[in-house]
Amino acid sequence: MTAELVRGQNHPVSQSRVEIRVSAGTPVLALASLADEQGRLSGSEVLAHPGARSLPGVRAPAELADRHTFNVDLDAVTADVHRVGVLLVLPPGGPVRFGAVPASHVAVADPDGGTEIAGYTLTGLDAENAVIALELYRRQGAWKVRAVGQGYADGLGALLADGGLPAPAAGELAATALRTAAPVKDTDVTLAAMPTLVGDLRAPQTPDQAPAPAPEPQDPIPVSGVPYAGTPGPAPAGDGSPPTISYTHPRRRRTSSEPPEPAPRPAAAAEPGQAPRPVAGDASGWSMDERLYNQVWGMFEDLARTVAAYRSAVEFADSRMDRELDGALSDPRHRLGGTGNAARDTARARREELVAQAQAVLDRDLAQLIAESEVVEPALPASYARWDNPVWHGHRTPEEGPLALRLGDLHLPERPDLRIPMLVRLPLERGLWIDNGRTGSEAAMAMDTDRLRRAAMDMAVAHAVRLLAVHPADRFSVHVIDAAGAGAASLAPLVRAGVLAGPPAAGAAGVTRTLAELTRRVDLVQMALRAGAPEDLPPDVDTAEQLLIVHDFPHGFDDRAVTQLRYLADEGASVGVHLLMVADRDEASAYGPLLDPLWRSLMRLSPVPDNHLADPWVQHAWTFEPNLPPQGSRVLDQALDQVAEARRTTRP
Repeated sequence: MTAELVRGQNHPVSQSRVEIRVSAGTPVLALASLADEQGRLSGSEVLAHPGARSLPGVRAPAELADRHTFNVDLDAVTADVHRVGVLLVLPPGGPVRFGAVPASHVAVADPDGGTEIAGYTLTGLDAENAVIALELYRRQGAWKVRAVGQGYADGLGALLADGGLPAPAAGELAATALRTAAPVKDTDVTLAAMPTLVGDLRAPQTPDQAPAPAPEPQDPIPVSGVPYAGTPGPAPAGDGSPPTISYTHPRRRRTSSEPPEPAPRPAAAAEPGQAPRPVAGDASGWSMDERLYNQVWGMFEDLARTVAAYRSAVEFADSRMDRELDGALSDPRHRLGGTGNAARDTARARREELVAQAQAVLDRDLAQLIAESEVVEPALPASYARWDNPVWHGHRTPEEGPLALRLGDLHLPERPDLRIPMLVRLPLERGLWIDNGRTGSEAAMAMDTDRLRRAAMDMAVAHAVRLLAVHPADRFSVHVIDAAGAGAASLAPLVRAGVLAGPPAAGAAGVTRTLAELTRRVDLVQMALRAGAPEDLPPDVDTAEQLLIVHDFPHGFDDRAVTQLRYLADEGASVGVHLLMVADRDEASAYGPLLDPLWRSLMRLSPVPDNHLADPWVQHAWTFEPNLPPQGSRVLDQALDQVAEARRTTRP
C-alpha cells in the first residue's frame, strides 16, 4: 500500500534501487541535489541536471516535461552524501509560479514491480517557482523519504544559495541547468496564472499597501510548513519526526526590478560590548505591520537555530565523552594504579566544560530574544496580539484588511516562557482544522471529552471574532454549520451580537442549504474571473471574504455534502471562501480514505498544548499553545460590539 505523505512526514525506504516519479501540471525542469548530513551543498558535484545528468547513484531527466522519472541506486551514493533532494523548477516562458498550475505529485516507487512506496502532493505553494519536493535521507544506517515542499520565489539560484553554495556559483549553476534542458514545444507551455478574487475585486495597491513578497522557506517550519506550520493528517511515520507547518519565511532577496523597501528602524544604541537594545519593527517592510510580521518570523528562526546549536553541542559533548570513556576502559594501562578513574573523571570534566560553554551561549541568545519579545509583544497590532494585550481596549474596526493573523503561540522546552507568536498570512491559503479528538496528543487524552470539545469550539469562535474585528465591517462574513446544535454555548457571543451571515445551520437541511450557497459563490466567482469580468457578478453574491465554521463533522453530512465540503476546501481559498473545521478525524473514519485529501489540505491545530508542529530549518518539535481570552474577560464581547456598531453605521 502506498504511504500518502504530508509535508514534513517521512517513510522508510527498504530497498536500495528506486524510481522517483514526477507528475506535474505543466512542463517543469526536474533536478537532483546531493547534500551532506547538515543539508549543505558542497563539493564539485552537487546537482544532477540536463547538462550533467549522472552523479553517483542518481540519474536525472534530460528535458522539460510534465512527467519525469529519476533512477536512484542508494548503494552507489557516496558515503559523504546524506540527502538526495528532488527539485522542480518552472522554466522561463511558462507559468511564473506554482500557485498558478495544478499541484504536482512526486512518488518513490519500486523500479521492478512498479509499486509506489510513498507519494506526496505539493499543496500550499503560491509565488514559488522552484521547490524541493522531497528528499531521500540517511537515518541510523537506513534510508528514508521525507516530503519537503519547500519553495523559493526567487528561483533555483536562491534555492542553491540557501543550500550553502556561494551566490555567484549558485546563480551560474542555476543558469547552466536551465540553459541545457531540452525544450518542449511552445504549445506545451499554455497555462497562465489565474487571477484571484482578492487581486481582481479590490483596487490596485500602492507600494505602501502592497503585501510582503512571498517568503523564502524555510512547511512545514517545513515550520520543518509553522506554524506547516501543524501539518494535518495521520501521525508521522518512521522515526516519529514531527510533521510540519506550511509557513513561508518572509526574508527573501528582492528582484532588481522591485523598488527598495523602506529602511528598517535602527536598533537603539547599546553600551560598548553589549548587544543593541531591541526595537519593535526593526525588520524590513512597507508598513509597521509588515515589519513586525517579519520581525516575529526572524525571532522564530533565531530561536530555532540557537536551540539547534545548543542541542548539537550537547550531543557532541556526550559522544566525545562516550568515546573517551570507551578508550579508557579498553586500555589495559588504565586498569593499574587507578589511572582509569582519573581518565573517566577527565572525560566527564571535558563534557561538563563543553556543555557549560554551550549553555552560556544559549543563555546569552535567549536573553536577547526575551528582551526583543518584551518590546515586540506590546507593539503588535490587534490581528497579531494576544487577547490580553491592551491594544484590544482601544481597538476600532479598521478601514483595511490585516496582513496576517495570530493562531496561537509556539515554544521550545529549553525556555517554555519564551513564546513566539504563530502568525499566518491572510487571506488564508489553506483551511484550519481544530482537532477535538482525544487521540491527537497526550494532553488531549488526559482531558475530559466534553471539556475538550468545548475548548475546541471556543478556540474556533475566538478566531472568528478576531477575523471579524480586524477586517473592515463589510469585508468579512462568517457562516456556521452546527448540525446537532452542540456548539450553541460557544457560539452564543456571535449569535447575540448578530454578526453571523445567518443563524447557525442545523440539521441535514441546514447543512445542504449552507454548502449550496457557498459552492454557488465559488462557482460564480471562478467563472467571472475566467471571463475577465469580476465586476459582472450577480448582485446577490457577497464579494467579502467568507469563513465557514463546521462543527461536529460529519454529523448531518451525506455523500453529496461531503463532496461539496471537499470542493470548498480545494477551491474556496482562491476566491475568498475559507474553511475552519472543528472535528474528530476518527469520527469521520466511516468514509474511509475518501476524506484523507481533505484532512491533508487543512492546517491542524490543537485546543490544548501539543508539540505536533515542526520548523523548516532544523525540524524541532514545537509546542503549540492556543491563545484564548482570559477567564472572565469581556474582550470578545467588546470586539463584537465594535463589529456590530460598525456594520450598523456602514449600511446604506
